Amino acid sequence: MARAKQQAIPRYMLTQQTATLPSSAVTRFFRRLRHIRRWFKLSHFLLYIFMLALIVLMMLPLVYMVVTAFKPIDELLIYPPRFYVSSPTLDNFKNLSAAISSTSVPFSRYVFNSLLTTVATVFLTVVICAMCAYALAKFNLKGANFIFAVLVMALSFGTQTTAIPSYLITNALHLNDTYWVMIIPKIVSSYYLFLLKQFCDQIPGDFIEAAYLDGAGEWTIFWKIIMPCLKPALSTVIVFAFVANWNDYFNALVYIQDQAMKTLPLALQLINQTGTLSRQGAMQAASLLTTAPTIIIYVVMQARVLDAMGYSGIKS
Repeated sequence: MARAKQQAIPRYMLTQQTATLPSSAVTRFFRRLRHIRRWFKLSHFLLYIFMLALIVLMMLPLVYMVVTAFKPIDELLIYPPRFYVSSPTLDNFKNLSAAISSTSVPFSRYVFNSLLTTVATVFLTVVICAMCAYALAKFNLKGANFIFAVLVMALSFGTQTTAIPSYLITNALHLNDTYWVMIIPKIVSSYYLFLLKQFCDQIPGDFIEAAYLDGAGEWTIFWKIIMPCLKPALSTVIVFAFVANWNDYFNALVYIQDQAMKTLPLALQLINQTGTLSRQGAMQAASLLTTAPTIIIYVVMQARVLDAMGYSGIKS
């Protein structure tokens, strides 16, 4: 019996010449070291370095724009140009009105035009595209599959390919040189409609049937059930639609001839046409004012957008 127990004991424990077992502190140290080595491999480290380099590369133009917007005129004329500002100033923002003094339109009018057309377009896009997506997904419409196929094919056409027919239609309706020409043609987008329709397909029909049994009408179901379920997708549509309309240069250039009706992207072109280096500060200040709303919108809606990107759907 004792001999059997002796054979079961490891051989290194039977001799006094072997090394003693490590202490508990050393054991914990090596456990932590193995844990660190497991998660902090060389491939992960290289991947993090690569992603960090991409982030820095993408942030450089934005940082340079912000820095240049606060540079005084003497630092703007320094060669080679500096990436930092020594004496920040707000003179570039004050000189915006002087930079576009060649026209009789103040800078605030361009801001108002962009805000009005962008907010109206985003609101109508969200409501109308959500209605169309709900109808295609949950109503038994004849030809719904054909309409959806046409919608998918429309994704392959760019805005410029339909510019001439759109111009002829808006001109026949006497919409050119009005705010409506900047709003109505962009209300319905095939991409936003496709995205919302895919989300509506994943809403359980039991929700709608239960609402019908409780006496709810179509408007109540749409606003109280469908719209809350579409919050992640609607947030994505709001961000994309706001950025696209706020930075829209093409439509304002084609449909608008009246200088007082034009938007911020065209105002930036007027500042750039002065051709003097001293106006670069005002140009960067205007660029900062133009870019800031899109950054704020994305930061506010970021969590919702990420939810939409990783949305797995709900099933009945």
